[in-house]
Amino acid sequence: METHRRQCGPAAGGGNVAGDPGLFGPRSVTWQMHSDPMMWIAGVRALYLQALHPRAVRGVLQNSDFRSDAWGRLMRTAQFVGTLTYDTTDAAERAGAAVRRIHRRLSATDPATGERYGVDEPDLLLWVHCAAVDSYLHVLRRSGYPLSDAHADAYLHEQRESARLVGLDPAGVPGSRAELAAYFARVRPELALTPEAREVDAFLRRPPTPAPLVPARALLWQRVAQLAYGALPAYAQELYGRPVPPPVTVTRRLRATGRLLRAIPPTVRWQLPPRHILHAVARLGPGARPAPYKLRPSAAILDGQKETQGELRG
Repeated sequence: METHRRQCGPAAGGGNVAGDPGLFGPRSVTWQMHSDPMMWIAGVRALYLQALHPRAVRGVLQNSDFRSDAWGRLMRTAQFVGTLTYDTTDAAERAGAAVRRIHRRLSATDPATGERYGVDEPDLLLWVHCAAVDSYLHVLRRSGYPLSDAHADAYLHEQRESARLVGLDPAGVPGSRAELAAYFARVRPELALTPEAREVDAFLRRPPTPAPLVPARALLWQRVAQLAYGALPAYAQELYGRPVPPPVTVTRRLRATGRLLRAIPPTVRWQLPPRHILHAVARLGPGARPAPYKLRPSAAILDGQKETQGELRG
């Protein structure tokens, strides 16, 4: 981890930064990607995919208030991802330790066999992790975010740190697209549309909403849920059994939504709670602002030129 933080070095976009860059740092793919507004749609896709693992989804529904506080659960997940991405190393380590403590206390029961198992089984943690990072990559790339294959591999390698914080051995976590594809091919026979998965699907399609907000649910949320469902892999859609538009239509809608959301100025988007990015920029300086263009090789070259010029002036 120390080696990785040293490699992150200065913030992409300008000069050295003061303060702790956290687990990934401003030069990482994670830092740039996780600021994109399409991450919200990607998170819903991750929920759809995660729910198809029978043991994993039982662990959630038997140990949480998902039915009554699903919005709170979604926000806590976003808070956790934001902390790991943009907060200090110490804050990320503490957040990971808290999650591990909670998981150690929880178990679930297989209704068919009566077997009781811990929700922190490595196989279950790995499924949740892989479904999430696959969703983040798939939705952002398909919606037009400029991620090359090399960026995608770098992101998966970086996310082994996130896996470590929830209790996994990073060496056993897919760190490239090829490894991730092999993992999904191996686990697919275990997936099924259980009653619990149907419950998650029903919630995501029509979440409980106060009466005044029902029109907004129909106008906005259903579009989000439909986009997330349409972005699932074909085998997941076959398990759920609901029709989807042709892939080319899904891609066109994802790109249109991406253009619309990215047109909102980042400084406006970042004002939404919990404001992790604004806190990170305040801690590290304006050069730490995430932006897609910083993934281009030319951006790194320009950064190096700026640093060299600064050293010469000094």
